[in-house]
Amino acid sequence: MNDLLSKLSECVEFGKINLASPYPPQMKGQEGADEITRKALDEGVTPQDILTNGLMPGMEKVGIKFRENKVFVPQVLMSAKAMSTAMLHLKPYFVTGEVKQKGTFILGTVSGDLHDIGKNLVSMMLEGSKGLKDDLGTDVGSEKFINALKEHPGATVGLSALLTTTMGNMEKITKDIKAAVPGVTVTIGGAPVNNDFCRKIGADHYSPDPQGVVEFLNSKLAS
Repeated sequence: MNDLLSKLSECVEFGKINLASPYPPQMKGQEGADEITRKALDEGVTPQDILTNGLMPGMEKVGIKFRENKVFVPQVLMSAKAMSTAMLHLKPYFVTGEVKQKGTFILGTVSGDLHDIGKNLVSMMLEGSKGLKDDLGTDVGSEKFINALKEHPGATVGLSALLTTTMGNMEKITKDIKAAVPGVTVTIGGAPVNNDFCRKIGADHYSPDPQGVVEFLNSKLAS
């Protein structure tokens, strides 16, 4: 891998945003994702390579560490910030089509539920992934998901819930979506749900952690 891309991956993994950032302490005084991304572009590294071989591997490492309880939410937030800072340099290339993206992921916390930490972690970890994302926020009902699907034909839907009292809404929304848009893939997550519940409500996939959602989407987009 290009040395700059290795450094960029490390910046995302450890949350090094830019030269001025004091975090993480072991990288104080070093260039961060901001400067290294700009330097890579200046040296002719393609935006697609920066995304695929620099940014995404770093975020994947963070996701695996988070799954294994080796890092916690603040670290993920810093990594996501480093990733977002780098993405500002790449976004013009997304507009021109030079960086190819496949598919769309529509996500939201189901109606009656205002919790968004899990959903936001998934959203942040998908920053710059192979697909576009449409984050609908919290307290999202069937109609809003269905309207988003009409705007993004072929998209995959992610439903999040943190409360046992809103699990029933997740079931209703899944059934409403599949009735309105046959063939759509629905993945679910959240503290009270599991594989058994996933099968019961007719959803297609369940993941106990954000990284599992990312891996599922990447495998789906690659197929």
